[in-house]
Amino acid sequence: MSVTAAQGFRASGVKAGIKASGNHDVALVMNDGPNKNAAAVFTRNRFQAAPVQWSMQAVKDGRLDAVVLNSGGANACTGPQGFIDTHRTAEYVAEALGVSAGDVAVCSTGLIGELLPMDALLGGVDAATQALSTDGGANAALAIMTTDTHSKTAVMSGEGFVVGGMAKGAGMLAPGLATMLVVITTDAVLDQAVLETATRSAVSTTFERIDSDGCMSTNDTVIVMSSGASGTSVSPEDFEVALNHVCADLARQLIGDAEGASKDIRIDVINAVSSDDAVDVARAVSRSNLLKCAIHGEDPNWGRVLSAAGTTQAVFEPDKVSVAINGVWVCRNAAPDADRNLVS
Repeated sequence: MSVTAAQGFRASGVKAGIKASGNHDVALVMNDGPNKNAAAVFTRNRFQAAPVQWSMQAVKDGRLDAVVLNSGGANACTGPQGFIDTHRTAEYVAEALGVSAGDVAVCSTGLIGELLPMDALLGGVDAATQALSTDGGANAALAIMTTDTHSKTAVMSGEGFVVGGMAKGAGMLAPGLATMLVVITTDAVLDQAVLETATRSAVSTTFERIDSDGCMSTNDTVIVMSSGASGTSVSPEDFEVALNHVCADLARQLIGDAEGASKDIRIDVINAVSSDDAVDVARAVSRSNLLKCAIHGEDPNWGRVLSAAGTTQAVFEPDKVSVAINGVWVCRNAAPDADRNLVS
């Protein structure tokens, strides 16, 4: 059910003809609940796409009524016309739904450097508006796919509330964020400040810690919306647990579908001086092409782990670093330990 698992939300996904494949390419998510609280995190790429620039302003007051998304074109690096088209899209959605354009977020994904076919996009908005339903989450998830091999959804039920979400992303997966569009909904009754804090915390420990190719997209967006339709007031702690679960689930699906990937790798850094140091080391190791080659060839070459870690500014004593691969301590205190052939 994706984004419609939570009460107070309708969604849709339609075939507007933006994609040459003819697949679903326009999605709409509508908050019908009594609360319209929203929070978002966006790409740190300096070439922010027009939809990112628009949506950053739209969510600034902590409120959103709807999100419109398209695949088949990123509307990035498209000059003033790209922003005009984004504004026009928001206005069109707002008129169709009877809301303010300033409360409509716009997300696009696809090829950079090409203007969107506006006739097709706006026709898709019309169709998506008509198709809105509480069962529309699955089609919405299909409509945001690009090179994804399958749609990505997740749901977590708490005590009297639900968190549900959808995501897309397969290439350009790197922290800050990845090439992803993510929309998450909840029917919990939450203060906007709680929603904002929980969103940033969850993103920082999930989506911002996946990495397949070290590339950062121009369109990355994570939006979390709260309808309050369950009538259940939720503690910040309980909501954070549920939100983290959904974000982690979606993040795992993203990295599992990464372009060209044949193996999933989890990197745990233990006993680091700080969380930042742990992330720095893990990121350096994850981006080592030499290590990737070794793992692809099923060679537990722990020397490449140490080599990558040694390029960071993290605080550690090199002669006290140990490495385990699949539970086998192949290196202790920067020296050989167990036979690497024991790794399976």
